[in-house]
Amino acid sequence: MDDAVDRLRAKGEDGRLADYRLVPGRDPTYADVDLESRLEGALAERGVNRLYDHQATAIEAVRDGDDVVLATPTASGKSLAYTVPAFERAMDHGGRTLYLGPQNALIADQAESLSSLARDLGFGSRVSVDTYTGRRSQTEKREVRDRRPTVLLSNPDMLHYGLLPHGHRLWEWLFSSLELVVVDEVHDYRGVFGSHVALVLRRLARLCERFGSDPQFVCCSATIGNPVEHAARLTGRPESGFTLVDADASGRGPRHWFLWNPPEHDGNEGSGRRRSSHVETKQLFTDLVTQGYQTLVFTRARQTAERYATQSADGLRDRGERGMASQIEAYQASLRDDRRREIEAGLHDGDVRGVWSTSALELGVDVGGLDAVLLDGYPGTRMSTFQRAGRAGRGTDPALVALVAGEDQLDQYLMSAPDDLFEGDPERATVDPENDHLRPAHVAAAARENWLSPDDDAHFGDGFADIVTRLESEGRLERRDTDDGPRWTYAGERSPQQETSLRTADDRAVDLLADGEVIATLEFGDALRDAHPGAIYHHQGQSYEVTDLDLDRDVATLQSTWADYYTRVLTEKSITVKRDRDATPLSARPDTEVRLADLTVTERVTGFERRDATRGEVLGEEAVSLPETSLTTTGLYFTVPVEVEQEMRGIGDFDGGIHAAEHGLISLFPLELLCDRADVGGLSTPYHEHTGASTVFVYDGYPGGVGLARGGYERIEPLLARTGRMIAACDCAEGCPACVQSPHCGNANDPLDPDPAVHLLESLTGD
Repeated sequence: MDDAVDRLRAKGEDGRLADYRLVPGRDPTYADVDLESRLEGALAERGVNRLYDHQATAIEAVRDGDDVVLATPTASGKSLAYTVPAFERAMDHGGRTLYLGPQNALIADQAESLSSLARDLGFGSRVSVDTYTGRRSQTEKREVRDRRPTVLLSNPDMLHYGLLPHGHRLWEWLFSSLELVVVDEVHDYRGVFGSHVALVLRRLARLCERFGSDPQFVCCSATIGNPVEHAARLTGRPESGFTLVDADASGRGPRHWFLWNPPEHDGNEGSGRRRSSHVETKQLFTDLVTQGYQTLVFTRARQTAERYATQSADGLRDRGERGMASQIEAYQASLRDDRRREIEAGLHDGDVRGVWSTSALELGVDVGGLDAVLLDGYPGTRMSTFQRAGRAGRGTDPALVALVAGEDQLDQYLMSAPDDLFEGDPERATVDPENDHLRPAHVAAAARENWLSPDDDAHFGDGFADIVTRLESEGRLERRDTDDGPRWTYAGERSPQQETSLRTADDRAVDLLADGEVIATLEFGDALRDAHPGAIYHHQGQSYEVTDLDLDRDVATLQSTWADYYTRVLTEKSITVKRDRDATPLSARPDTEVRLADLTVTERVTGFERRDATRGEVLGEEAVSLPETSLTTTGLYFTVPVEVEQEMRGIGDFDGGIHAAEHGLISLFPLELLCDRADVGGLSTPYHEHTGASTVFVYDGYPGGVGLARGGYERIEPLLARTGRMIAACDCAEGCPACVQSPHCGNANDPLDPDPAVHLLESLTGD
């Protein structure tokens, strides 16, 4: 590994090496745990003779009846922390465990390892493992139910669609004897998906309660800033009942970290435009593979993974490495199960020497330890960065990790402030199980699964009674008065479970039709932005032009195109403040408050620009006529002090300054919260009727909100300070992708002025 490190450091002397540091290795620490003899023997056959200290701590906490959050890095052996108590209870008295994973590939991997361990326990152990996912046929599902396994692996979607709705008829054997619920990769349950899953888990809890069981929860997580709070909000269990285990006792070798910044394009110094991170990553990848190092690249898009895996193989052939070129693969979620397993096995046994992957390999699928991991662009969060980096390293052998920056704000910020990556606080995960846009569907589903009573407010929170009243008035619930008080049963005609997708908050969707086939489905708001007439839409390596958007049928018609331009929408937006929820004065400006509020955001797509695909220059503009959309959500806002506004006007364009500050603030939200920049919206205005002053709004981009705006409100001061430093550190004159330009801006990034933005942010924070 030393030769690869030396070569990379030498190659980066031209300015591309933004930071290098060596993270030293460490020895493992162990603890003694008494295990059932057959289980102890089966683990010993797998080379597990002693348990790591964090595994032992988690096992003992489960044995003591606690809920557990195990928040340790990739490859730290989290699965044993729930496997041991799950198998112990099955062997002792037939106690059952439900394992929930966010992806089928992870479920299949866990099923294989758990089934193998169960077989090695021998006849009569009572441990049986099975999976129940949407990929099984109806016959296979019936056979699983007939076998009644003691360890059932599934996902939240199947729990929502297939288990809870049929609890009394098909699953009483599971819910009545359920003792342990494992929620794997719990950090993945956030935002809309996480808020839906939180409500599904509340429905699970009430059904178990009716069947007389009260299962414990074991939640496995990457390192996040609020593991206990997040697990408690997700599961509905009290924080006080959780034991946190977050000290990783597993051993690892030294890890060489490189932060790699592609050079600016020739002749465009100071523009913020840099050489493609894909091209830089491809060169590093082929260099490492040629040197004999098994290397994994994480990139953002399926098309990128496919394209650059092919180009990397071509590059190896050009170097005369034909045999090695045939050992390069692309890995992404749309591959068939057998093809994914083949690549995973190839990585594990060394037959595959290099892979370009999407986030699909970030989760706990076992691919062994690799020599090097390259991150093609910042993954968006520190959590994902270190999760992916954790794929590198075999035992105590050294490993190499390189983060190759893109040209946007987060990437460039971390190139200039690497300590924020390595030493910053972990991001916080957010869910909102009291989102009133999502709750009614789950309350209706719960009524169909088992009658509702007033006591169910313990599961569904404040406002539960109002939701029941509304559903009753709509004819979806029917009230029955009993000796024990009122009861409500479901009275609707259609299944509320089938009408509710866990992956979206929008009730309306648009199908994208090409050559008579549906190639994708977009939420209604996204369709207005991305599938308006004239839009260029990219899918699976093919470019399409939208020729028609029929909103009566919710269908967009597309045709293939070779257009060498892309499109960007133009929008008009307004915000109405419905209710101020909370307010906090800024430490450096006690006269200026940041407020948390209920907002209604009204937006209409008015037109779009055609931009050159290479240079980004505007080629033309066209108007469109589309309906406006309305989003009721949560947001934060602050006004600009009058004297600061006057100072900003003396420095530059005031409107451009508040617009730049808004963009910069949104771009750094993912440093504090587990989210994507596109999950957060904003508006800056020189006058707003609610405040009577110039105002900057930042809001949660989902109906009802999923906790992002509240999280930003709670961390507003460090967010403002970081934003000011980020914009001030950029060398551009007018705003660029590395500081304040946004690909999501409805005003085509006009106007933007960094200098007054920096003055505003420094005035608010005292920096």
